[in-house]
Amino acid sequence: MGLTGSRDSVGYVCTPHGKQSEQLLDYWKKAEHIGEIYFVTATFAEESIPYFPNKANHYILASFTNIQSVLDDISKHGMDRLSFMFSLSSHLFERTAEKLNYISLYFTKYAYDDGEMGDLANVIARRDKVKKASLVDMQILASEQPKFTFPYSKNLIVLEVEGERTHQSDQKYCERTRRDVARKGISLNNLVSFSILEKLK
Repeated sequence: MGLTGSRDSVGYVCTPHGKQSEQLLDYWKKAEHIGEIYFVTATFAEESIPYFPNKANHYILASFTNIQSVLDDISKHGMDRLSFMFSLSSHLFERTAEKLNYISLYFTKYAYDDGEMGDLANVIARRDKVKKASLVDMQILASEQPKFTFPYSKNLIVLEVEGERTHQSDQKYCERTRRDVARKGISLNNLVSFSILEKLK
C-alpha cells in the first residue's frame, strides 16, 4: 500500500469484518500494539458515500499504539477492501467511561483557530455522555484508491459516547451535540458513525 506513519502514533483502525479479517482479528487479539477491539456497524452520511464506494456495513474497529505495525498487519493479511486509519492529532478532552457504545466522526470544511477549537471543546464537554473528543487525521487503506479523494481528511473530530438505550438514541444525542456546536458558529458535518455491537478484546 505504500503508506508509512510515525511509530508512536495512536488512534483507531477500522477494517471490514468478514472471512478475510478472521486471521487478522486473531492476530490483533494477542498483539501488544492493539488495545481494545470492537465489532461495529457503520452508518455513512449521504454526503460521504461517493468517496467510499467500497464501504462495508460491519467493521472491526481497534485502537492502536503503533501505526506502522498496523499498516504492516493489514498489508501482510491481504486486506484489499477499504479500511480506514484515524490517527490522533490532539485531545480536546477526556473523562472516564464505563462502557463505549458509539463513535461518531465529523469533519469541518474550514480550519478553525485555537480559540474556536477551545469553544468547541467547551460545548462538547458539557455533554455528559461524550467521554472523549479528539482531533484525528484519516488515511484510506485500499489496494485501489477511491476515484474521489476525500478533501477534509485532516479536519476530523471524533466523539466517543457512553450510551444507555439504543444506537438510535445515541445518534440523536450526537446530533443534538452537533447542533450545540453549530450555535457557536462551528459547522460539523457527519462523516460516519460506528455503533458498537460487541467488545472483542
